[in-house]
Amino acid sequence: MAARAHHKSEERLPVPPPKDSVASSEVSLYRNVLKIKQEHELEDLGISFFDAESTIQWSYNADHYFHAASTMKLAVLLGVFRQVDRGELALDAPVHVRNRFTSIVNQEPFMLDLGRDADPDVYGHLGKTLSVRELSYWMITKSSNLATNLLVEVVGIPTIQLALDELEIDGIRVLRGVEDQRAFEAGLNNEVTANGLLKLLRLVADGKAYSQKACDEMLSIMLDQQYRSGIPAGLPKEVRVAHKTGNISTVHHDAGIVYIEGRKPYVLVILTQFAAETGRGTAVADVSRDIFNALAGSAYE
Repeated sequence: MAARAHHKSEERLPVPPPKDSVASSEVSLYRNVLKIKQEHELEDLGISFFDAESTIQWSYNADHYFHAASTMKLAVLLGVFRQVDRGELALDAPVHVRNRFTSIVNQEPFMLDLGRDADPDVYGHLGKTLSVRELSYWMITKSSNLATNLLVEVVGIPTIQLALDELEIDGIRVLRGVEDQRAFEAGLNNEVTANGLLKLLRLVADGKAYSQKACDEMLSIMLDQQYRSGIPAGLPKEVRVAHKTGNISTVHHDAGIVYIEGRKPYVLVILTQFAAETGRGTAVADVSRDIFNALAGSAYE
C-alpha cells in the first residue's frame, strides 16, 4: 500500500505490480484507486471484489481493519438467519420494542439517541412489538440502530460470532451493538476488513450462507436498501445492488452484490476513512464506477 500523504501536492503515484490481477485493466485500476485516495484526502481505503462472471478477484489494503460502523449489521443479519435456519428462531416471532440496553463495559444501562436514528418505523413502535422479520428489514434498509440492538439481544453476540466462525469468515469482529458510548470510549469497537465482508457477501450470493432459502431472504432485504450514495451512485440506474452501507463521522463504507442483466454478479466492498472536517464526498461512488468500468462497462458503451 502506498504511504499516507498529508499534503496532496506532494504525493506521488507509484505503480508496483498489484498482488491480484484485473486482466489488462489492473494497472489503470490501481492508478485510479490511488488518485481517488489522494483527491478525496482519504486517511485509509480498503477495497475487495470478486467477479463471478470472469472469476477475477482484486483487492487493495483488503486485510486492514476499519471501524465497522453499520456494516456490522450484515453480521447481525447472518446471525439471525442462522437461528431461523436451525429452527431456533421464527421470523414472525414478536420482539418487544424498547430503548434500554446494557453496555459491555460494567454492564451499565444506556439508551439510544432516537433523534439520530433514521427509522421512525421502529421507534414509532416503542412499547409495542415488531417481528424478527420486520426488525431485520429495517435494520438493513433504513439502518435502524434500535432494530439492530433489539436483534443483537435476541440472538446474542456469541451466536453472531459463532455464525462467522462456522462459515470461516475472517476479518469481521462483532463485540457489541451500536451506540454503546462507554465501550467506544474504551476502544471496544466492531471492526471489519474488505476481505471479511467480501467473504460474507459471496456466501450469501452463492446460496451458501446456511440454506438457499436463508440467502434468498437476506438478498431480498438487501435489495431494498434505501441509502444509495455509495456503490449504486457509481453505476447505471438499471443495475441492481443488494448492499449495506456504514457511515459515522469519519468513515463511509459500502458492501454489496452487483447484479447486471445478462451476466453473473460481482461482489464489491469499499471501506473509506477520512478526516471528519473533509466530509464524505463521492469516494465510494468513484471507486464503484471504476470497478464497474473495468469489469462490465463495455456492455454499456
